[in-house]
Amino acid sequence: MFRTACSILALSAALIAAPALAQAPAAAAPAPAAAQSEDARLAAFFQAAFLEMARMSPETLTQLGIKQRYNELGDYTYEGQKKQVDAGNALVARMKREFDRAKLSPASQLSYDLFQKTAETQTVQLKWYWQSYAVSSTGSALDNLPVLLINAHKVADTADAEAYIARLKAFERVAGEVSDDIDQRTAKGFLPPAFVFGRVIPDAQNQIKGAPFDGGADHPVWADFKAKVDALSIDAAAKAKLKADAEAALKGEWKRGYDRYIAALTAMSKKATSVTGVWALPQGDAFYADMVAFYTTTPLTPDQIHATGLSEVARIRKEMDAIRVKVGFKGDLDAFLTEVRTNPKFKYPNTDAGKQQYLTDAKKIIADYMAVADKQFSTLPKQALEVRAVEPFREKTASTAFYNPGAPDGSRPGIFYVNLSDMTQVSKVQLPAIAYHEGAPGHHFQIARAQEQADLPMFRRFSYQGAYIEGWGLYAEKLGKEAGFYQDPYDDFGRLSLEIWRAVRLVLDTGIHQKRWTRDQAIAYMRANTLSSDLDIAREVDRYFTTPGQATSYKIGQLKILELREKARKAMGPKFDLKAFHEVILAAGPLPLDVVESRVDAFIAGAK
Repeated sequence: MFRTACSILALSAALIAAPALAQAPAAAAPAPAAAQSEDARLAAFFQAAFLEMARMSPETLTQLGIKQRYNELGDYTYEGQKKQVDAGNALVARMKREFDRAKLSPASQLSYDLFQKTAETQTVQLKWYWQSYAVSSTGSALDNLPVLLINAHKVADTADAEAYIARLKAFERVAGEVSDDIDQRTAKGFLPPAFVFGRVIPDAQNQIKGAPFDGGADHPVWADFKAKVDALSIDAAAKAKLKADAEAALKGEWKRGYDRYIAALTAMSKKATSVTGVWALPQGDAFYADMVAFYTTTPLTPDQIHATGLSEVARIRKEMDAIRVKVGFKGDLDAFLTEVRTNPKFKYPNTDAGKQQYLTDAKKIIADYMAVADKQFSTLPKQALEVRAVEPFREKTASTAFYNPGAPDGSRPGIFYVNLSDMTQVSKVQLPAIAYHEGAPGHHFQIARAQEQADLPMFRRFSYQGAYIEGWGLYAEKLGKEAGFYQDPYDDFGRLSLEIWRAVRLVLDTGIHQKRWTRDQAIAYMRANTLSSDLDIAREVDRYFTTPGQATSYKIGQLKILELREKARKAMGPKFDLKAFHEVILAAGPLPLDVVESRVDAFIAGAK
């Protein structure tokens, strides 16, 4: 899973942008001078448009490593979202006025078209503002801010420290905006499933526990601020004043903001008593159809996706059963799943040492892959990759594993996060595939590579295309096998258990939101077909309930990449080169799947 905090799509989820490179890396005749000039003008326009949108969100600027509005936090109201959408639409209108599409090269014409599509997507997303849950099983918009301060707000001097304090003070205003929004949804009846509050409220309460709020261990933000100030080359008195100001802000504005937020969550929880898919919301079916289209970037219907999921589950079960036979297990596949899920030999100790061993093993898996990565890729990301455990203050709402992008300038590494809150729920046999998916050659290779594409405008480097991004992550899990890993059949079983997990997602997401499955139904289906622990199953199913459509992106994207690779292999025969194919997929940044297919078709045609 990939997480990001910035977006040209109302700067709320992830950047949706138009790639300006449609062709595969085949030789082409140079464009006429006039067309080159028009292309250059358009590239400059896109760059300016990206920065204009980014400047509307101080958080986005910080994630990008740009120290502008460094002492501010953004607008978390509906009006703020609408302002961003209106700005995106205005940029498209300006593009149409200032550029003649017919004078652009084919590559820039594609950029032009997709940039326009961005505005349409913005408008659709805003249309469903109230249907999109403000509070989900992974928290709310407020939960990203402590992580932003810790991971992205650098403190190089006193001004940076004062900007950090200003952001602590801004929490009262931001939490008030988020809380007012929650109150409006409560009044309108746009309520999430009841179970989310059992996770979200405790995590919110954790934000006002520990020092300086009480006598406990330092709150992570307080510890982070003190460490950053202590590293400054200023006198002791100046450091003491900065810490005193930050402590006052935490005890004052920060705490008042969270008190208000907890009260809003509590009030909503009292009315949110049911557990249903979005079909129960006003216009729920239309909302879900748009979310599926958004996350898959395809015209596939929920019924088609459901059928694909059932087919993939059946196929993968056969492969898993073959491994059961290979290792000599005497029971059936269901019994084998139970054996691998529960046998202590497949678990890490539920201790600090066990957690450290998991992190050590994950780092080694990634290092071992990096040693052979040049056999599958001609260009590797330069950005560093770190493996970290999810911070305790957000363990209840954090996913099992996810990737946090680094800074484009290399000042912040890409981070592969793992949730190690309960090691009894973590499986050793799944670690290799998870590491390949979230780290190398998965999200880190794709996202860091896109960020490092200096020839691409920034808005293209940060484009969000759900099926492309998550499909690549799932595709990368199998690349590890093709690189010679998963030699232990149990590790390969772990890989298949993660692939079937994504196939199950197709069944469950559509089952919940279109076919009206209950939570118990969804949990039972996932337990019967995956290696996931009870904790992971509950966490995952709850995520599907509150993030409609997103879970369909993984398998749909992976299947398309595999289909295109096989198409190229058959068409090109001995001319097919895996490294070149990966360049076709990655070199132009994230793309809708139909555009990926057009690039592969051009790649095949160029070879012929």
